[in-house]
Amino acid sequence: MRWDAQKTTTTTVAAAGEPEPLVPLAGLVRSVRTPEFAGITFHEVLAKSALNRVPESSGMPFSWTVNPYRGCSHACVYCFARKTHSYLNLDTGLDFDSQVVVKTNIGEVLRREVAKPSWNCEHVAMGTNTDPYQRAEGRYRLMPGIIRALADSGTPFSILTKGTLLSRDLPLLKEAGTQVSLGMGISLAVLDPELAHTVEPGTPTPRARLDLITRLRDAGLPCGVMAMPILPWLTDSDEALDALFAALAAAGATGVSAGALHLRPGAREWYMEWLAKKHPSLVGRYRRLYGGGTYASGEYRTWLSKRVQVHRRRHGLAAGARFFREEAGAGGHAPSSSASPGQGVSAAEPTLF
Repeated sequence: MRWDAQKTTTTTVAAAGEPEPLVPLAGLVRSVRTPEFAGITFHEVLAKSALNRVPESSGMPFSWTVNPYRGCSHACVYCFARKTHSYLNLDTGLDFDSQVVVKTNIGEVLRREVAKPSWNCEHVAMGTNTDPYQRAEGRYRLMPGIIRALADSGTPFSILTKGTLLSRDLPLLKEAGTQVSLGMGISLAVLDPELAHTVEPGTPTPRARLDLITRLRDAGLPCGVMAMPILPWLTDSDEALDALFAALAAAGATGVSAGALHLRPGAREWYMEWLAKKHPSLVGRYRRLYGGGTYASGEYRTWLSKRVQVHRRRHGLAAGARFFREEAGAGGHAPSSSASPGQGVSAAEPTLF
């Protein structure tokens, strides 16, 4: 195999011809670059733990996460997780896209943790920080070990991804669905391929993700969709929302969650820089809409929520993607539910923004 010369060792060294690691990462084994992943450096580390406790104050519908990677080559300009790279003394822009930390032993560590008598088999969510099926997964193949460890221990779990590499693990996921409750979610909010290429340059195309939804459904697995973020003045028109929801319904999505772009620190600066380059006429409107904060104005969010309800109802899609909830039974089938009733509203935007 072409990777045989690059198997992980226990020595902290850089790959042949590479500089020493950029940062003193805990547990660092080595930093690697390869021609197949041009422009990306993998920092291979030995993790001491795999399970991450989610603070109760977060309001998340899950208590635990597993993140095999830090940083993400999907390079989504809006990614809220960009801020986490600053904790490694790396920048939240290009470094987040190109300096990827890989927890090479995460499967073994997770198996030990979920085997402890103190583990209560609470729901574990994946894909809540960086994508577990980003391109690096094709090289490191960490997810099969994670899936097996969770399923064998009776731990329910969910996966949210933009990565079509997930299809590689469909047989394993089908088997896991006979052991535990699981939820599958695909992130897809930008249907236009040209816009997707600029705002999510490292992701599979929208068409490829729609096909993945269908493959998951054909395999008997649930598949909710996270249609986030909806981008003000770029993907929030009635035409764009109608096309998106129609495509999701045709692909077989079992439910959809949709919401406006968040601009957290780290992501805010990178997104606004991108906006100034690609859509400079919108910069002032975004500044007014967000007021320098994380969230769009309440008026905008209310307007968007009503539009989403209308289009969700029109296409018969359930409200809520359900992939973080332990509602699926053996085999992974989420219960069906009707779409939110919704209310007819004017398509005109509030004049405030």
